[in-house]
Amino acid sequence: MKIKKKLFLKYVEKIYLIRLTEQEISKRYSEKKMRCPVHLSIGQEAPSAALNLILTKSDFAISYHRAHAHYLAKNGSLKKMISEIYGKKTGCSAGYGGSMHLIDKKKKFIGSTAIVSSSIPVGAGFAYTFKKNSKSRVCIYLGDASCEEGVFFETLNFVVLKKLPVIFFCENNKFSVFSNMAVRQPQNRKLYKLTSAFGIKSHKLSAANPIEFYLKLNKIIKNNFKPIFIEVDTYRYFEHCGPNEDDHLNYRPKNEVNYWKTKDPVLLMERYAVKNNIASLDKLKKMKSKIIRNINDAFMYAEKSPPPNYNDFLKLSN
Repeated sequence: MKIKKKLFLKYVEKIYLIRLTEQEISKRYSEKKMRCPVHLSIGQEAPSAALNLILTKSDFAISYHRAHAHYLAKNGSLKKMISEIYGKKTGCSAGYGGSMHLIDKKKKFIGSTAIVSSSIPVGAGFAYTFKKNSKSRVCIYLGDASCEEGVFFETLNFVVLKKLPVIFFCENNKFSVFSNMAVRQPQNRKLYKLTSAFGIKSHKLSAANPIEFYLKLNKIIKNNFKPIFIEVDTYRYFEHCGPNEDDHLNYRPKNEVNYWKTKDPVLLMERYAVKNNIASLDKLKKMKSKIIRNINDAFMYAEKSPPPNYNDFLKLSN
């Protein structure tokens, strides 16, 4: 089964937007104008891009510290996100939150938080306010390390008990900072099987093939308003926190890194486009050029924007 041309182009556009934006963040970070930590999703763009082709305008999302991809995939304002990272008044959190605290009410992006697992119960509480037969769902983004926190299991139990329309979307990139799954979990334990013991429908997918991933995800999520847990195998290419690659630290096996580099979603989407006569490399290049112009405009907007002031903070507090 193939993906329709129009949908494919939306998919690759979201992947390009996330990749190119974060590459520019990485490139400019040394200028020391972004005075907050950044957790980049370079390498793992496909999961959130695919998910947001399926979620509707009525659905909400809440995220964690690695939130740029989730925010942009939900059509959050690029200018406001970059301004927030620059700590400017025009940022999506008025310059007070930084990279890990993004929000866009208009796009139903509830927010993101820095403390591991802290957004999980907030997302469930938000879903609890929905009226019966609501056409809205809440997607709770989490990483594999969040599945090692007590509040995750408490929330999972509550969501199943109350039959809330929640999608737990777990991006398993294999590492909690420098610690891989082998030193954090018993041998052969599968996260999705662990959660299924709570009575929630649980699935395991791989984002190594972006097209197959989208098609399988669509079958699972489309028109589903029951609690669901989805574990997605993916991989980050850069350091846990910061703008650089960190392969020189040797905490990740080289064969593992090399394998996931062959599964780069940007390269795979471009190959698929050409092979299936969806778009030429020249057309994709033009798409990237347009996105790059928008990214440069966003950075210029952020640099020219004023910093927040105390009165702005008081308005937010009230």
